[in-house]
Amino acid sequence: MGDREQGAQVQAENGDGPSAGLRPRLARALHRVGILPLVGRMRAALRSDVRILAYHRVLPEMVSADFRFDPDLVSATAEGFREQLRIVGRRFSPMRFDELLDRLDRGRSLPRRAVLITFDDGYDDNHRVAYPLLREAGLSAMFFVSTGHIDSGRPYAYDWLVHMLCSAGEAHLHAPEMGLDLRLPSALPARRALAAHALDRLKMLSAEAQQALIERLQAEWAMPDAAGHPDCRPMSWAQLREMHGGGMEIGSHGVCHHMLAKMPREAMRAELAASRDAITREIGVAPVAVSYPVGGPDAYDDAVLDAARAAGYGVGCSYIAGAQSLHCGARHDWRRIPVERTTDAAWFEAMLSLPEVFCY
Repeated sequence: MGDREQGAQVQAENGDGPSAGLRPRLARALHRVGILPLVGRMRAALRSDVRILAYHRVLPEMVSADFRFDPDLVSATAEGFREQLRIVGRRFSPMRFDELLDRLDRGRSLPRRAVLITFDDGYDDNHRVAYPLLREAGLSAMFFVSTGHIDSGRPYAYDWLVHMLCSAGEAHLHAPEMGLDLRLPSALPARRALAAHALDRLKMLSAEAQQALIERLQAEWAMPDAAGHPDCRPMSWAQLREMHGGGMEIGSHGVCHHMLAKMPREAMRAELAASRDAITREIGVAPVAVSYPVGGPDAYDDAVLDAARAAGYGVGCSYIAGAQSLHCGARHDWRRIPVERTTDAAWFEAMLSLPEVFCY
């Protein structure tokens, strides 16, 4: 691949190339004429809801051409995240979860255009890159962490599967559980596409089957996750304590990042309780909120919601896109607004101003 082709590929993968999507083009048009703030104020006069932003990773720079983990989990570059925080601070009303719950419990109204910031999983770039930018902006965020990975320092299973598929030498993927049986392609873009397809197939299996398959591939390809990788490692408890002391909130994302609805019921309840206990022990404050790993409609169900409530969590967050109405009584099935690396400043402000139109 020539320099020009490689540059175009990296540009496209980082969302810097031209976009044919209707929503981002409309967002940019509204941004150019300066009416997004007016649209947001008009909507706020009619609706009482909260916008919960959902991030995963913030990297110092764009995803490199040889990045061998899931690029779709990179929510922003450092500069992009700084600009998004500037928009939140100037145009909206940033809040914390404990503040939000206190107002709801007391029957007090929320500020118009309330926004909360969340991160899932617990990657070390949350501490290294995102945390200093949050402090710089004077804002707080909720970090939902999978406590078993904080304990062990091992990478998350889905990340390691992507890494194996992108990094293994000449290998054959024999995974009848997922309906896949093929030789790994040679080009990295093709491997990334295969990894995305494999993740979709994998998440249809039970939590136990998912883990067994990933462990089998580690053994077959001699790529144990115990080796870790500097491009994808969890935070430590010391880092989380530092962040909590600096005004951040720490919430639960389970123990092992299993899809809770795909676990045996007793194990699922134990996962929610153990994660809460670990955070309480290590941080010194019980978490008020949980985020369900993966977070789509098949990742949690009524039994998971009941278990989260019984475990003592005041709020449960999904990964289903949208603003969250405060008129519904349920607090354990809250929607969020995913932020992805293709989200530029205009689209970001449009998603917050008019989520019904600009969210996924």
